[in-house]
Amino acid sequence: MDVSHFFSKDQQDAILNAIVEAELNTSGEIRVHIESYCNGDPLKRAVSLFHSLGMHKTKLHNGVLFYIALKSHKLAIIGDTAIHHHVSQSFWDEQSANMMKLFAENHYTEALIASILATGEKLKEHFPHQESDVNELPDEISFGS
Repeated sequence: MDVSHFFSKDQQDAILNAIVEAELNTSGEIRVHIESYCNGDPLKRAVSLFHSLGMHKTKLHNGVLFYIALKSHKLAIIGDTAIHHHVSQSFWDEQSANMMKLFAENHYTEALIASILATGEKLKEHFPHQESDVNELPDEISFGS
């Protein structure tokens, strides 16, 4: 399965709009990476992708990656060191559980949007938008094999 076609153009646009909306009020950066399979621990895969996508290079270390392996039915959400310092693991676990529940009901787009917006609110609490903020990372969804 070509995962870049899993979400329709309208669904991808809705996810991108959620990222843009979430980032409007924060200096934080949010990315989504989707691939078909994860043969091991999704958190380890997400950490690897976090670095390969350059997410660890943000000025305030407040990037968040949503990693989804569709066919493996796995996901992980990770925040860089500064945001993870402020947000408890229970927040990430809660977002993951909510997403998995909605995924089981085939509500993939809704799950992503809800968690992206909730993460944006959490980022805003600790990393509010500053006039000097720049969008350090691309907002588009990245796809693996």
